[in-house]
Amino acid sequence: MPDGDIKSREQLEDYYGQPKGHLSRKELPKLNQHSKHFISLSPFLVLSTSAANDGPADASPRGDAPGFVRVLDDITIAIPDRPGNRRTDSFHNIMENPEVGLVFMVLGMLEVLRINGRARLTTDAELLATLEAQGKLPRAALVVDIRDVYIHCGKAIIRADLWNPEAQIDRKDFPSMGQINQDWYGVDGKMVDEKLAKDYVDTLY
Repeated sequence: MPDGDIKSREQLEDYYGQPKGHLSRKELPKLNQHSKHFISLSPFLVLSTSAANDGPADASPRGDAPGFVRVLDDITIAIPDRPGNRRTDSFHNIMENPEVGLVFMVLGMLEVLRINGRARLTTDAELLATLEAQGKLPRAALVVDIRDVYIHCGKAIIRADLWNPEAQIDRKDFPSMGQINQDWYGVDGKMVDEKLAKDYVDTLY
């Protein structure tokens, strides 16, 4: 590797070596009692998608009350689609390439739950009725057919000191969304902040 880049699986495995012991087979093909429990406690996940033919990748946050993701059975989960910005970047990718990766987090836990599988978007009324929140139905649901599941160790969370309230920045140390949008797009930042503050109250569901 004269230029320092790792360009093949062979080079990768030669550089990093192989995982030891049971870690070489840590993925499970379905949910068990621990992963189901983790999902029931999780208020937040990141959904990763990519378009077909080496198209753009996307990582999108999803959050709601703990347990907002519904376990349909040992190999299937449903994620409600709450109101957002209507860009639907993740859904555009899934229409081309259904492969997705999910990272679930639980506040205060060092470990995260990772799920990989194939996703499909549905407006099935019966399913959406089970995902109601605050008296509102989701516009759609993302159903994920699970291929593998595993719990990832907490080293990244520990290094980030993620759950330490004393590590939080003063919000004044970073520009508001309005200021960011004004600088990026030339819009009225004050109006953006006022609208966003209203949306955070009125249109979460």
